[in-house]
Amino acid sequence: MGLTIGGAAVHSGLPAKTIRYYDEIALVSPSSRSQAGYRQYESAELHKLSFVKRARSFGFSVEDCRQLLGLFENQTRSSREVKVFANRRLEDIEAKIRDLQSLHSELSQLAHRCPGDEQSDCPILTSLASEKADT
Repeated sequence: MGLTIGGAAVHSGLPAKTIRYYDEIALVSPSSRSQAGYRQYESAELHKLSFVKRARSFGFSVEDCRQLLGLFENQTRSSREVKVFANRRLEDIEAKIRDLQSLHSELSQLAHRCPGDEQSDCPILTSLASEKADT
């Protein structure tokens, strides 16, 4: 007998609401239902839930997770196919890092220019109110 959704939530570290959502979109479905209609999760589904949680922690989309699960279950897949997903996600992360570094630099410059005194003039607010960055 498998775990109910509450047990699956504890085992996987995912909220029950998320597990229900994954069932609704057919990402990870329970292996069966009890006579009372409760979802029952066996070890294979619990492993898939943990897999999806880990993949989501890397920022993979739900659709990416669907494809990664498909690759995981396909014993004839090549590692090249999986590496494509990882490299694409790495490119996204690197782009976000560049964006965050740019934001950090711009906000740092604004904070440096702001006197932080009793006067009302504030370059930070002036910049936020402008239509484009002036740094």
